[in-house]
Amino acid sequence: MYHKKILLSEPNIIGNENKYLKECIKTNWISSAGKFVDKFEKSISKYTGAKYAISCINGTCALDLSLKIAGVQFDDEVIVPTLTFIAPVNTVIYNNAFPIFMDSDKYFNIDAEKCIDFIKKETLFKSGYTYNKKTGRKISAIIPVHVWGNAVFLDDLLPICKERNIKIIEDASESLGTFYKKGKYKKKHTGTLGTLGCLSFNGNKIISSAGGGMIITNNSNLAEKAKYYSTQAKNDPIFFIHNNVGYNYRMSNINSAIGLAQLENIDFFLKNKLEIRKKYKKELDNINGLSLHQTPEYSINNNWLNILNVNKKIYNKSIKELISLFKRNNIQTRPVWFLNHKQKMYKDFQKYNIDYSLKLINNSLCLPSSSGLKLKSIKKIIKLLYE
Repeated sequence: MYHKKILLSEPNIIGNENKYLKECIKTNWISSAGKFVDKFEKSISKYTGAKYAISCINGTCALDLSLKIAGVQFDDEVIVPTLTFIAPVNTVIYNNAFPIFMDSDKYFNIDAEKCIDFIKKETLFKSGYTYNKKTGRKISAIIPVHVWGNAVFLDDLLPICKERNIKIIEDASESLGTFYKKGKYKKKHTGTLGTLGCLSFNGNKIISSAGGGMIITNNSNLAEKAKYYSTQAKNDPIFFIHNNVGYNYRMSNINSAIGLAQLENIDFFLKNKLEIRKKYKKELDNINGLSLHQTPEYSINNNWLNILNVNKKIYNKSIKELISLFKRNNIQTRPVWFLNHKQKMYKDFQKYNIDYSLKLINNSLCLPSSSGLKLKSIKKIIKLLYE
C-alpha cells in the first residue's frame, strides 16, 4: 500500500488482475466487447445461480435499466427504502416515476412487514394493477436493497407483490456472496428472487472491476431486453437501424477482466471478511456501550461492512465525536447515509410510518472492513475505542 491510512473498504488486488489487463492491452480488446465481458457475465451467472447476467458500466445504470425493462412508466410509483445509498431512489426519478419511502427493519433493510401493511391498507388492486389510494397512481415496482450485505427477508413480501403485479427489483449492490440459509428461498443468492437483481463492482465493494455493475435475472425475455437496450438498441448493427432509444451502458473488456480476476478470489475475500467480523465482535463485547449491529440469522452474510452500534448514554461519546477521533488517527469511518425522505429534493414525496430508521442513523458507525484489513489495524481501531 502507498499510504498508511486505514480505509473503510478498499479493493484487494491479489490475483490475475495484471495478467488479464495485459492481455486486453496486448490484443487491443479494451472497449465494450471482448472475451472477458462474456467470461465475467457467465461467471457471475454461475456464482449467483441466475440464468442470465448482463454487464453494465455501474450499479446505478443496472438499476436504471432494470426499472425500464420491468415496465416502470411515466407517472408510476416505486416503493423504496429511505435508508439506503441514494442511487436506487434517483433511478426512480430517471424513469419519470415517483418514490414512496419506507422504513427500515433492525438489519437496516426495507421493512417487509410495513411494506405488506402499506400494500394491504393503502392500495387497491384493479384491472391487473395496484394503485395508491392517496395519489391514484399505479405502483409498478419495489426496490429492496440488501444493505451492508444483509439479505432482505422476502418470504412474505414476494408473494403479495407477485399477486399484486408489483415487480421486485433487488438492489444487491452490497450483497455479492450473501445466500439465504432458511425459509422459502434457502440456498438462493440475493438478487435472484425478484424480477431482476442488480450488482455493483465499485472500488469499495466485496469485489471490484474498478467500476461496473450487472443485471441478473432468470427471465430470458428481460435478459434479451437488457442486452438490447444497454448496447444502444441496435435492431440492425450492420446498417445502424435503431427502433428504440438505447443506452451506452455496456461494461468494458478491461473492467470485466479486473472483475473476473476478483471473482476468482471471492471465497478468500468472504473468509477474511468473516474473520474480521469475529475479531471486532470479540473485542467490542468487552466495551460497555458498544457492540456490532446484528446480521440476519436467516442468511449467510458476506459481511461487507461492519457497523458499530453506539449507546451514547453508556459510552458517553457521539457518532460525530468518534468520526473526529478516528480522522485524527488517520482512520476512515463514516455514518449511515442521511435518510432519503429528508433529502431536499425528496422531502415532499410520500413516506410511510418511518421511525426505526431514525434510531439507526443516530447510533451507527461504519468501521473499516476491507478484506485485506490487517490484525494490527483492527487492534489500533479497538485501542482507540477503549481509550
